Amino acid sequence: MALLPTTRRERNELTRFHNDIDDLFNSFLNGFDAPLLGRRAWPAIDVADRENEVVVRAEVPGCKSDDIDISIHNDVLTISGEKKETKEHKDKGFFHVESAYGAFRRDVRLPSDVDSEKVEAVCENGVLTITLPKAEKAKPIKVQVKG
Repeated sequence: MALLPTTRRERNELTRFHNDIDDLFNSFLNGFDAPLLGRRAWPAIDVADRENEVVVRAEVPGCKSDDIDISIHNDVLTISGEKKETKEHKDKGFFHVESAYGAFRRDVRLPSDVDSEKVEAVCENGVLTITLPKAEKAKPIKVQVKG
């Protein structure tokens, strides 16, 4: 396999294309909504596939841990919840608000089998971090070649 050099611009364009495709598939899974209106899927997520675990980080500023639900069904992690509008926004009569409020849901296909009994989730400083230990059968093993 040959490695081709890429520029930051090409990576950004590929990332943008990947996000657009991701939004399209999420629209089919969750109904047509915000992504087709030009907004990004929310919350933004990052998924890391490490040797012994999968780590998912979601940006959920303004959400409390009680407002977030996490479930795993087959190989799909679902993050859902609601970001409630602050009383200040309701009472002060803001004329321009870019902050997103309301219900959200993201479905993330996991890259490998996980041990659902050992999943941990922490929400700190507006970042939800979900650590999913890989199931024993999904962990890589080293095979010695004889000869």
